[in-house]
Amino acid sequence: MPKNTAADDLRVKPHTKVRLHDWDTAWAGTKELRHLRGDQLKQEAHEILQRNLKRLSEAQDLLWASDKYALLFVLQGMDAAGKDGLIKHVMSGVNPQGCEVASFKRPSDEELQHSFLWRCTRRLPARGRIGIFNRSYYEDVLVVRVHPEWLEKQHLKPSHSLWRERYDDINNLERHLTQNRTVVRKFFLHVSRKEQKRRLLERLDNPQKHWKFSDSDLAERAYWKDYVSAYEDALSATSTKHAPWYIIPADNKWVARALVSEILANAICDLNLKFPQPTQAQLTAIRKAKRILES
Repeated sequence: MPKNTAADDLRVKPHTKVRLHDWDTAWAGTKELRHLRGDQLKQEAHEILQRNLKRLSEAQDLLWASDKYALLFVLQGMDAAGKDGLIKHVMSGVNPQGCEVASFKRPSDEELQHSFLWRCTRRLPARGRIGIFNRSYYEDVLVVRVHPEWLEKQHLKPSHSLWRERYDDINNLERHLTQNRTVVRKFFLHVSRKEQKRRLLERLDNPQKHWKFSDSDLAERAYWKDYVSAYEDALSATSTKHAPWYIIPADNKWVARALVSEILANAICDLNLKFPQPTQAQLTAIRKAKRILES
């Protein structure tokens, strides 16, 4: 997959108004994929994913060894957009000792006693590590905006100024992270309502997927237009040069995985990291250890 070609098309440019109906949920992106269908598309996307995973694994080794930067990978999307499966496949090629997944559901009573950013900032990755946020602080300008009654426990009332202030808080946090060498990449898995329906029905028809189904899936589906509006505003207000959003076409899961893996690998490779050079004392110790072992 050519470096940056697909990524540039998926990236939300700063200060632009996002209209999700303008973004194709089934877009295949690259020259290798755009003319394929069905099993051929899946197979080609899978092969691209495997190549990207090799690059990502090598890049993670550099990230860990150099100990200069962290990578924060934020993942958002509608129900059944494929977040869990994407994490499973895209992160399958990395060393689990160097990454951590944090999933954020409805906040606890303790979390509600703090700033909306508090519970997520506690899980930020350290230098040399990859942090994956399966949902994130963005829930507080998405699901909370669709269900403003959830603000009552925080003694807040919904208003245009509240969302504006939260966008500012998020932008300030991500600017702070970038200035302190955490690379931030954010992905919205853009699935169509038709494809979401198919996936939810599959959960009902397949006994092995019954565990995935929740009554809330159908309840939240009724708020589809409200979620679209909330996402459009959040993506427009918080995609910046240092912490960009990528709108990932997610009707085909394998295409989404191939695209995200490319962007993540590029994010680390673009840092131009190198393995640390040993000091003179370390070189002396290495030569000494080699003599001892060889004798």
